[in-house]
Amino acid sequence: MSFTAQISEDLKNAMRAKDTVALNVIRNLKSALKYAAIEKLGAEGELGDTDALAVVRKEIKKLQDSVDGAEKAGRPEAVAAARAEIAVLEKYLPAAMSAEDLGKLVEAVIAELGATSKKDMGGVMKALQERVAGRADSKSISTEVAKRLA
Repeated sequence: MSFTAQISEDLKNAMRAKDTVALNVIRNLKSALKYAAIEKLGAEGELGDTDALAVVRKEIKKLQDSVDGAEKAGRPEAVAAARAEIAVLEKYLPAAMSAEDLGKLVEAVIAELGATSKKDMGGVMKALQERVAGRADSKSISTEVAKRLA
């Protein structure tokens, strides 16, 4: 089942279950996916799974920013609502890569590319982004690469 088909099925299930949080989050996600598809491929285009996962990550990032702002403003109800929405979206992401596995992969790519200094970081990051395929965020990857190339 494609990613967009899964979203549509989950939307129907949320309607049946009368789960308003999941229903709103999935509707927003479906809308964001459609906008991204139109922007990238035109009106009739449909995003591939990799691009769709990038949209999910972007939506999670927006919600995490909302959590940070609500915490600073002292609004615990807004924090709880945003975290509930994040939990719904995280179901669509692949299982996260452990720090140990990420470290091994970083070392392997550095050795494979023969990278020796921070000047080589861009090439290492590009290769890692392809291999990690969304199982780790860019920040943790770049931190690990910088640590190894220092």
